[in-house]
Amino acid sequence: MKEVLKLIRVKHWLKNVLVFLPIFFGKKLLNTECFLTCIFAFVVFSFASSIVYVLNDLSDIEKDRMHPVKKNRPLASGAISKTQAYIIMFVLAIIISVIMYFFYLHSKNIFVILIPLIYILLNICYSKGLKNMPIIDVVILVSGFVLRVMYGGIVVNVEVSKFLYLMVIFGSFYLGFGKRRNEILKNGDKSRLVLSYYNKEFLDKNMYVCLALAIVSYSLWCVDPSTISRIGNDYLFWTIPIVMVILQLYSLDIEGNSYGDPIEVILSDKKLIIVSIFYIVVIGGLLYVL
Repeated sequence: MKEVLKLIRVKHWLKNVLVFLPIFFGKKLLNTECFLTCIFAFVVFSFASSIVYVLNDLSDIEKDRMHPVKKNRPLASGAISKTQAYIIMFVLAIIISVIMYFFYLHSKNIFVILIPLIYILLNICYSKGLKNMPIIDVVILVSGFVLRVMYGGIVVNVEVSKFLYLMVIFGSFYLGFGKRRNEILKNGDKSRLVLSYYNKEFLDKNMYVCLALAIVSYSLWCVDPSTISRIGNDYLFWTIPIVMVILQLYSLDIEGNSYGDPIEVILSDKKLIIVSIFYIVVIGGLLYVL
């Protein structure tokens, strides 16, 4: 069972918390129906991302066996066979299909089915060759984060601010370039074909351009008159410095001894976790208490 959990990357399901972003910032987190719907949306994207991870592992099994870290993955190490991996994907696909069917019956919105399928299709294309195309490889990673937020809004019929979408887009580019940067530093440009097209200087510049744009986008959301009107107070701008500290702590980790994987970085830094929780408490109070 432990190897199965490693195969489907359970700890990477943390990325799918993004489906809750629309109801959190839309002040509907305490709405029981919306919250339960987002839990099922979380399951859909978690299982969809697990299918993608398994597909990637199947595609890269020989390369992973030569990688200093990835050689310990269940498929690369032989702990799980290819046949078992296909069975696991089939079971996850059945569960996803059932949930999406009920979503469609409730909303009559075809996008509750299309978005997870688009996510899986994009990542299949990524696995089959787009991962070797510079910039395009990061664009696909970014699209995954955007689709999560979009799905969270669609399943509960909550409109997401354009500024929040931009924040997610620019923030995701920052994470993606940061991951590529540290892959080059740790493993050289031979571990992935696409890394031969990148260099540290290019990635550093674009990382911090995207970081700045993410902060600007979040700041614009905080001071947007429509946000202030919907929230009912104009104190959100006080959360901007907290977001800056969170991103500075993350950047410090990226600049340090890290492989650049966002989930690994977050879970390994207690200060980052504490400040992130503080941010959630503060903005939660501004949204739901004041």
